[in-house]
Amino acid sequence: MAEEQRKKEADSKSSPVEDFVQHLSEEQRILVILKSQLYGGNWDLMLDDLQNRLEGKPYIFKLVNRIQDDIERIKQLRRFEQEHGVDLAEYVHLDETAPEE
Repeated sequence: MAEEQRKKEADSKSSPVEDFVQHLSEEQRILVILKSQLYGGNWDLMLDDLQNRLEGKPYIFKLVNRIQDDIERIKQLRRFEQEHGVDLAEYVHLDETAPEE
């Protein structure tokens, strides 16, 4: 019986990626979706776009959130993807909402 309980507990534990995705803010989720849909899954293109907007150069997309905050979020999300070898867009979907806190 104890063996069965340990197996259930092990099965119920989520992976680091699933845990990370579960705790993304709404702003982070939007950035992941935008990266996938507007920038071909490329963080660098998205960052360039934001930097261009800050510098008054032509840019592709106007994000609602403050640019500096989004740049920091993108760096965090990209770092996580690189560390775990994943594309968060495969885990975040348009119809999802941020988890209740």
